Amino acid sequence: MRIGLLNGGGDCPGLNAVTHGVVGAAARLGWEVLGFRDGYEGLLSPGDYKLLRVEKTEGILKLGGTILGTSNRGHFAGKVGEGGVRKIPAELMQDAFRTLRKLGVSALVCVGGDGSLTTALQFYQEGFPVVGVPKTIDNDLQATATTFGFDSAVQVVTDSLDRLHTTAESHSRVMVLEVMGRHAGWIALYGGIAGGASSILIPEIPFSYEKVAESILERERLGFRSSLVVVAEGAAPLGGHHVVKDTSGEGEVRLGGIGDVVATKLAELTGKETRCTRLGHLQRGGSPTSLDRVLGMRFGVEAVKLIEEKRFGRMVSYQQYHVSSVLIEDAVRKLKLVDPEGEIVEAAKSVGICFGD
Repeated sequence: MRIGLLNGGGDCPGLNAVTHGVVGAAARLGWEVLGFRDGYEGLLSPGDYKLLRVEKTEGILKLGGTILGTSNRGHFAGKVGEGGVRKIPAELMQDAFRTLRKLGVSALVCVGGDGSLTTALQFYQEGFPVVGVPKTIDNDLQATATTFGFDSAVQVVTDSLDRLHTTAESHSRVMVLEVMGRHAGWIALYGGIAGGASSILIPEIPFSYEKVAESILERERLGFRSSLVVVAEGAAPLGGHHVVKDTSGEGEVRLGGIGDVVATKLAELTGKETRCTRLGHLQRGGSPTSLDRVLGMRFGVEAVKLIEEKRFGRMVSYQQYHVSSVLIEDAVRKLKLVDPEGEIVEAAKSVGICFGD
């Protein structure tokens, strides 16, 4: 028995932990694992891959990035803008299938977010046995309570806010921190709460610059000379639009720059010196947290179990502290967004955090 493994979409802490889990679990069954380089692109003829042995993957659990590489561009991109799905051309699918059959690969583990899993679903619908593993730092897949990489990204935001606190207090400044989160504000929400932000701006709650400014000035009246504002890249003011950084290339437009806009507006409205920091890909880099290492490994083991049981077309899922699975089709159907009236938002508001609404 020989199975394949690939990573799709953006890089993410914990990818190597998944690889460790897949290879270890497969080895106990006497199976071989071929790792395809740079995502689905590695499936194109003649194939770009390497044999993954236990002795070569034993120490990778703690490593960030991915030893296989990944790609969120190229021939197999499954998304073409917000809400759009791209049908993979039949000739590309058949080329990939020929590569897999030539190499004797009986089933494929696809690790990725909604775009990569949309491509995996098309593979399955065309007849190739596929199992999915959810991967996104944004934590925005509806069919799983959490995804590996999210906790690591939140930790980066928290550490950054801890550092910004000291420089903000030293200069009596307002510090704006822009974080990732195109559609969902989970990173901003969890990182902002953990890092002691006074305002958190997320895509799910359109905000008012005036209300955020009022919150900052009220804090100053209470004796707090500095404030931290966390803003997700997909956040937008009431009646406004996303700030777009780049519209070139395929797929969804690249967002970025809302932090600078927020900083400029708050400086005008409060009269306070304001600075913006954009974390960008720092949130994707570095070693995974212990939680993401364990979760990634468990996901990899469950993926092999699904193949052993011939339960294809399914995605590994984490619910109520237990790893199980759901249909890939259900997993990519709807994004998991922050509930503006949910418990965690209400808890944040109860301790004085402003959402600008």
